[in-house]
Amino acid sequence: MYDFRPHAETPKPEAYRQLVDAADALTSGEPDGVANMANVAALLGDFLPDLNWAGFYRVIDGELVLGPFVGRPACIRIPLGKGVCGVAVSEGKTQLVEDVHAFPGHIACDAVTNSELVVPVSRKGAVIAVIDLDSPLAARFDETDAAGIEALAALLADRI
Repeated sequence: MYDFRPHAETPKPEAYRQLVDAADALTSGEPDGVANMANVAALLGDFLPDLNWAGFYRVIDGELVLGPFVGRPACIRIPLGKGVCGVAVSEGKTQLVEDVHAFPGHIACDAVTNSELVVPVSRKGAVIAVIDLDSPLAARFDETDAAGIEALAALLADRI
């Protein structure tokens, strides 16, 4: 049984360093990308407070397709350029959204979500997936969260 959760008083940058180390330990040497995404989704859900959804969407045949996640059932397919996840892929950059209700074209998979962080995972210059974090709290995510999940995405680029 794994328990990687940081102490509640751990400063956020250190907590993200520990998150990346835990993801490295869980995925190192495992060739199955789906298994790695599943373990990392569970890790995110267990590790980060105030989330109602954490997981992956994979780029398949020109659209985003739901991957492993923790949380309530979610949208299965998202067109590129649509919603926060689709925009993250089409722009190739992190989307830090303090208020999803103010985001043009937001796709509401869960009505309780108020903020979202989506980070592209790129391999050889192409986005292959996104890491999607949703929170019921407005402005839950900040630049430290974005940098931490970007470090996680970099680690996972060749493991998913």
